[in-house]
Amino acid sequence: MRFVTALLATSLLGATAAQAEMKLTSADLTQGKPMADAQVFSGFGCSGKNVSPDLAWSGAPEGTKSFAIMAYDPDAPTGSGWWHWSVFNIPANASKIATGASGDKKLPDGAVEGRTDFGVSGYGGACPPAGDAPHHYQFTVYALSVDKLPLPDTAPGAMVGFYVRANTLAKASLEVTYGR
Repeated sequence: MRFVTALLATSLLGATAAQAEMKLTSADLTQGKPMADAQVFSGFGCSGKNVSPDLAWSGAPEGTKSFAIMAYDPDAPTGSGWWHWSVFNIPANASKIATGASGDKKLPDGAVEGRTDFGVSGYGGACPPAGDAPHHYQFTVYALSVDKLPLPDTAPGAMVGFYVRANTLAKASLEVTYGR
């Protein structure tokens, strides 16, 4: 009987944990669908608007002290992918970033944008090589166990990723595609 009670308790705890799972949604990006021109880079042969997407998250675990967002293309022909965006030191009371927040500097107070692989800080949209199969763009929000990452806005995506992963409590992702 004790085993059955423990099994039931474990099962109920598992259901509670599943309900508290982090979720990431967007009014601008749809899971598995092509990215709109608004989020495509303007330059490198691409003619998009380079507008950072709306992102909203929920279900952060207890103990979350800040958030980070990273956008990454694992299909880039670099051998190491391509970092399109990193935002860190997002306050724990935030749950959304509005469309265009990067370009309009309307990020939550204290948030810092790291350097993209385009060589500048801020959002850098999709721009795969012409003729490549559509690339996959992974937007991930991370719930972190620290208030702030000790990084400047010149920190490259790989460095931000190192600190983010070392302090992650939970994460949620949304993946879209783009090809030309």
